[in-house]
This record gives sequence, structure tokens and C-alpha cells, in this order.
Amino acid sequence: MAKGKQTLYTQQGYQELVDELYRRTHEERERIKEAIATARGFGDLSENSEYDEAKQEQGKIHARIAELREMIANAKVLDE
Repeated sequence: MAKGKQTLYTQQGYQELVDELYRRTHEERERIKEAIATARGFGDLSENSEYDEAKQEQGKIHARIAELREMIANAKVLDE
């Protein structure tokens, strides 16, 4: 991963990023995986709006996870 511009965070701000990353990678990924599996059960995927919506949400979650990982990799925690 390319090293981006470092961003300064308080310990609390940094911990919030870490907590959000954990929540998205563990809880939200599982929830969306179940939603996709349920939507697949509705039949024809070409006309399945629930499936399309779940896949779009999955894409948004994965994009946010990548963004959080980059933010954490470039974070610098300030000593108070």
C-alpha cells in the first residue's frame, strides 16, 4: 500500500477508526453476506432488487473498509 499523507489523531479518534474497522469487517460483512444469501433464494438474480441492493451495500462496505485501512496505516496518534 502506498504511503499517503499522515493524519494526526487523538487516541480516542484513532480508537474510533479501529473500532469502526472491526465492526465493518466482522459484524457488517456477516450481515450483508446473510442478506445476499437470502436474496439469492428469491430466484432469478437478473430481476432481483433485493440482491442488487445487497450487492451495492456490500460494495460500499468494502470501499469503507479499504478507506479505514488506509486511514489507520497513515495515522499518527498525538500524545496529549
